[in-house]
Amino acid sequence: MQLSVIILNYNVRYFLEACVLSVQKALSTIESEIIVVDNHSTDNSCDRMKERFPNIVLIENNQNLGFPKGNNIGVSRAKGKYICVLNPDTIVAEDTFEQLLAFVKTKQDLGIVGCKLIDGTGCFLPESKRGIPTPWVAFTKMMGLYKVFPRIRLFNQYYAQNVSENQTDKVAILVGAFMLMERKLYLEIGGFDENCFMYSDDIDLSYRVLKKNKNNYYYHNTTVIHFKGESTIRNEAYMKRFQAAMNFFYKKHFKTAILFSIVMKIGIFFFSFFKMFQGKRKKTVLPKKYVYLSHSIDSKQLIEQIQEKVAALVMVAKEPISEKRVEYIIDTNLWTYKKAIQFLEENKTKNCTFKILPHTANFMIGSNNKNDRGEIIVFDRVPKN
Repeated sequence: MQLSVIILNYNVRYFLEACVLSVQKALSTIESEIIVVDNHSTDNSCDRMKERFPNIVLIENNQNLGFPKGNNIGVSRAKGKYICVLNPDTIVAEDTFEQLLAFVKTKQDLGIVGCKLIDGTGCFLPESKRGIPTPWVAFTKMMGLYKVFPRIRLFNQYYAQNVSENQTDKVAILVGAFMLMERKLYLEIGGFDENCFMYSDDIDLSYRVLKKNKNNYYYHNTTVIHFKGESTIRNEAYMKRFQAAMNFFYKKHFKTAILFSIVMKIGIFFFSFFKMFQGKRKKTVLPKKYVYLSHSIDSKQLIEQIQEKVAALVMVAKEPISEKRVEYIIDTNLWTYKKAIQFLEENKTKNCTFKILPHTANFMIGSNNKNDRGEIIVFDRVPKN
């Protein structure tokens, strides 16, 4: 078997379903398997998986075991030569895995491969590629120096700004939302460190791979949507776990002077405090129009169902319209996921937002802000075009 895709879920039933639907299409020509590990969700995620996807491997944990242990359990059941650790709040293109598998076969001393990630507004996510967060690099991030001096290496290492978002190259650290690597290497280094509940686990795994003299790569030729924040509520518990995670990484890999450690703790506190409030839901300004993109099909039934759920005019259009505050509804029964992803990238603007209707699904999903938990609109029945 070539590839095992591991998806760890916690209470994001609809995003998980959309993710699995896109992954199934992307694996249609690859000898592969999908393994969903559920960390004791209470939103009927497992029932939905059994109903919709009886052929996937579903592992139901009886408690929330955290990101590292949950993924380690999934990999322990994997049979593929390669594994891909994938967040449930993602949507992949039809050729994502084909491209990456072709790429990894051209590399020696391969570590982890990541890809270009965008959020639900179509904007590039800089954490797709990062440098080693030494205390200094983390300090430049927390103080925002990487924004002030983006071209100066001394200050721009956190997000590996020496590598363009549209450039494939070696990078040090990749994000846990999408990590592809050989299963043999994952097991050899012991997988994710289960002493860390979440947040610095991907940094730690990437760093341990580098210490094995392997090369990690950022691959830009395929793009994946990562809605972000779908399984994490930014509250006081989040802030404490984030602080603990950063402290875990530094204690494990670095020795710092007492004075600098104090400075770092203060910086981590204020950074995580900012992240907590950054993640709070902002008041949403409703779009003036919902535009359903259609090229050849009369979608009257779908439009009627959308109009039952939203208090705005629904238009049918073949191309983007030149008005402000528009929300585009992209139906992947008609469009490929790859085309939908490209549409988000090409039309990213403050004046429009997007919803994706996964093929054969009875809901639309989207996220209007990278820190927003996203929006789900559920229909009473599966729309038939």
